[in-house]
Amino acid sequence: MATIGMMDSAYFVGRNEILSWINDRLQLNLSRVEEAASGAVQCQMMDMTHPGIVPMQKVNFDAKTEYDMIQNYKVLQEIFNKLKIDKHIEVNKLVKGRPLDNLEFLQWLKRYCDSVNGGIMNDLTQFYLQSICFLRFFESSRNYNPVDRRSKGNKERNPKGSLRTSKSLQANKCYNPGLGTKEGKANTIGVGADSSKEIQALSTEIAVAIKKILYAADEKESALAEAQEIISQLMNVDQTDVGSESN
Repeated sequence: MATIGMMDSAYFVGRNEILSWINDRLQLNLSRVEEAASGAVQCQMMDMTHPGIVPMQKVNFDAKTEYDMIQNYKVLQEIFNKLKIDKHIEVNKLVKGRPLDNLEFLQWLKRYCDSVNGGIMNDLTQFYLQSICFLRFFESSRNYNPVDRRSKGNKERNPKGSLRTSKSLQANKCYNPGLGTKEGKANTIGVGADSSKEIQALSTEIAVAIKKILYAADEKESALAEAQEIISQLMNVDQTDVGSESN
């Protein structure tokens, strides 16, 4: 990933948008960016972006001391190294819980995750890559249960202890009540045949969008805009479907 300079648009994303992004994706209740100072949230965001790459049993969502927080950032740094991400983590600043330092790091993280998930499009090639990334992310995110991943990690790390997590890092029960059964167990939406059909349908829609670009003559820019709109609509429909299935 290209280096993101301080004047990049990524650093103009507000804290409310950052908090909404975290809470929606991970089903949390953060109200301040400094509540993510422990590094646990960042680890799970990487786990969601690259499913299975983070050893969640090593991530401590109950970290309160600087020592425990540093251990989380060590896990994060190992993931960065594995993915060859050239990003220096200002651990000593982040664990102090200063809002601005944590906001800047989360802004960078959002930009990174968006780029991996196809959130940046500058030309036709990137649009095609975005389409492929969208399909892959759609398939993986439909099967990704953030609450389950956190609880599995805590159980493995504290097999005999009680699971105590701060309110802000607890699951947001108002996020999507349909994701839980009466017994409180999480359901996985769109798994199996239904999920395959949805992915096939999305593939067809994306193929139509790409054709609009390929067969456009002098209207390349308008064709790209139209194709981008199709992708945007698909992403919005996906979010709506998840909400409707939960009701």
